[in-house]
Amino acid sequence: MHGIRGTNKTGARLTDTSPSELQQETPLWSGQPRLGDKNKKHGIQKGGSNYGSTYAAAALMALCQWFTLFSGFTFSEVNSVRASTNKVVCCHFSSDGKLLASGGHDKKAVLWFTDTLQQKATLEEHASLITDVRFSPSMPRLATSSYDRTVRVWDVDNLYVIWKVFLVIVGRFECQPGYTLRSFTGHSASVMSLDFHPNKDDLICSCDVDGEIRYWSIKNGNCARVSKGGTAQMRFQPRLGRYLAAAAENVVSILDVETQVCRYSLKGHTKSIHSVCWDPSGEFLASVSEDSVRVWTLGSGSEGECVHELSCNGNKFHSCVFHPTYSSLLVVGCYEARLHPSLTSLELWNMTENKTMTLSAHEGLIAALAVSTVNGLVASASHDKFVKLWK
Repeated sequence: MHGIRGTNKTGARLTDTSPSELQQETPLWSGQPRLGDKNKKHGIQKGGSNYGSTYAAAALMALCQWFTLFSGFTFSEVNSVRASTNKVVCCHFSSDGKLLASGGHDKKAVLWFTDTLQQKATLEEHASLITDVRFSPSMPRLATSSYDRTVRVWDVDNLYVIWKVFLVIVGRFECQPGYTLRSFTGHSASVMSLDFHPNKDDLICSCDVDGEIRYWSIKNGNCARVSKGGTAQMRFQPRLGRYLAAAAENVVSILDVETQVCRYSLKGHTKSIHSVCWDPSGEFLASVSEDSVRVWTLGSGSEGECVHELSCNGNKFHSCVFHPTYSSLLVVGCYEARLHPSLTSLELWNMTENKTMTLSAHEGLIAALAVSTVNGLVASASHDKFVKLWK
C-alpha cells in the first residue's frame, strides 16, 4: 500500500488551517510562484536537486515534499480490487458512500460494496464500452452511458440478481443482473458522459461525441430537450443545479439548465479538456487537460474567472476531484509519471499554497476519480484494470 504521513518537526500533527506553519518549512522548489494575481499561468518548476534513479531516492524526496507541502495531512491507499479484464475508465460513489460503481472497456458496469470491495452486481446490457457511471444523489438509481449510443438507468435496490457458483473450489461467485429501469436511445453518436440533476429526481442529462446534449425524463422515458455544447464530460452544479458544465475541445461551457443559454464560456486551456469537476459547494469548477489544471469561480462576484492554474511538469493530467475534507486540495489523476515510466501517479495540489505532492498510484492512465464526502474516501479507476480507494 502507498501512503505517507506528515508531521511537523516536533512530531505534532498540523491541520489544514495552519498555512503559516507550512510557510516555516524550507521549500524544495526554487522560484516558487505565488497565487496573488488571478488569471496568471503558474507552473511548478524543479530546483537544482537531483531526484536520483532509485525508488529509495524517490521515496525520500516524496517524504520531504510531504513535510514541506502537507504537514499534518495523511493520504494513503486503503484498498484495491482488479475491477475488470480490460481498461477501467469511470467510477462513482453512491450518495451514502456504501456503494462504488465502475465501468470500462469490457462493456460492464460493476457495483462494489465500499467497505470490502466485494461485488454486489455486474450490469451487462451495453453492447459497447461504458464511458460514464453516475449514481443519483437522492434515489437508489445508477445511470450508465456507452459507445453503443444509449443511456441506461438501473434501480440499485431492486436488481434482479441470480447468484451462481463461478469457481466452487475457491468460493468465487458471479452476479448476473436482470434488466434496466430505463434504456434511452436517440443519440446518433457515442455517448461520452451523463449526470443526474441534484434536485430534480426525474431529470438526467447526457452528451455525445458530436456535441449533442439530451435531457431525459426518467418517469416518462422520453427526451425532454436537445441542445449543443458538450463532447467530453459534463456535470451538473451540486446543490442548486442551476448550471451544467460541459466540456468540448478546449472550452468549458456553463449552461443555464432552465433556459439552455450559455452563461459563461471558460477559455484558457490550449489542449482538449478530459475532465471537469465541481467542489461540493458548487462555487468552484476544476477543468483538466493534458498539460494544465484550471480552477474557475462561479460564486457571486467574480463568476467565470480562473483563480488557480497548475501546469504539468513531467506528468500529464487526465482527471481530478476536490478532496472530501480539505477544500483547498485538488487530487489530480496523471499518466507518464516522471519518477518511473511504468507507474502513474496522483498529484496532490494545495491550491492555497500552490504546492504539489506526487504519489505513485497505478500502472496505467488514471482515467477517473470519485469522492465520497460521507466516508472521506477517494476512488481511482485506471487503465491498469484496477480500482483503488484512498484516504
